[in-house]
Amino acid sequence: MYLEIVTPEAVLFSGEVTSVAVPGVNGEFQMLDNHAPIISLLGKGNVKIYGDMNIEEEVNDKFTKGENGSTLLSISSGTIEMKDNKVIILAD
Repeated sequence: MYLEIVTPEAVLFSGEVTSVAVPGVNGEFQMLDNHAPIISLLGKGNVKIYGDMNIEEEVNDKFTKGENGSTLLSISSGTIEMKDNKVIILAD
């Protein structure tokens, strides 16, 4: 699936990933390849990204390594949309 993470400052990442787990306002949920379309609000927590990521050097400090080969991005809030196997995260 294709993932794009956008903040008010910059596009932090865009590329292919295996799956994404996000901190929804009612708890964490995960999206895999070909997930049903969804739009949801996000709360404070970590976006967990699985798959090989090539992160640009200028935004590399925003990401940390997590368990099981995941990459983490800490957010305070945001929205997520999944449609046609493309995930867009608008994060603060």
